[in-house]
Amino acid sequence: MDQQILANLKAKMQKALHFLREDLATIRTGRATPALIENVVITAYEGTQHLKVKEMATITTEGPRMIIVSPFDPSVTKDIERGIISANLGLMAAVDGNIIRITIPTLTAERRQEYIKLADRKVEGGRVMVRQVRHEIMNELKRKFESKEISQDDKDRLSKQIQTITDEMMTEIEVLRSQKEKDLLEI
Repeated sequence: MDQQILANLKAKMQKALHFLREDLATIRTGRATPALIENVVITAYEGTQHLKVKEMATITTEGPRMIIVSPFDPSVTKDIERGIISANLGLMAAVDGNIIRITIPTLTAERRQEYIKLADRKVEGGRVMVRQVRHEIMNELKRKFESKEISQDDKDRLSKQIQTITDEMMTEIEVLRSQKEKDLLEI
C-alpha cells in the first residue's frame, strides 16, 4: 500500500512537471524550435476544421532563426500562414512554394525581461500544482490513519518520503526555471 501511495504521488507530480515543461516551451527564446508553433490552432478547409499546426504539417528548424512548416495538404498552406500570423507570436511567416518559412526575430532586452517574468509565473503555477498533489496525498494519508488502515509510524515515515519526493520535484522545477532564464538571456 505504501508503494502505491508513493507511485501515485510520483505519477501525478511527473504529470505536473510534464505540463510545466510544455508550457515553458511555448515561451519564445529567440531560437527556432517547433514547440513555438506546433499547438497554434488553424482554421482550415473554409472554416470547417480547427486543427493544430502539428496535425497539419511537418515542423522542422533550419538554423537558429528559421522554422520550416511543410503542410501535408498543400491546399492549406495559406490557412497555416494566416493562422500563425494571427496567433500574435511576433513571428514572420512567408509562403515559399508549398512550404512556409517562419523567421524568428531577435529579442530585445525589454522583451527578454517580459518573457522571464512570464516564465516565472508559469513556474510558480507548476510549484502550486506540485503542492496541490502533495496536499491531496497527505489528506489521503491522514484519512487512512484515522480509519486505522495505517499506523502512526507508517504515517510519519510516508509523510517524510512524500516531502522528500516533493523537494526533488521542486528542485527539478527550479532547474527548468533557471534553464529557461538562461535560454532567454542568451543572445
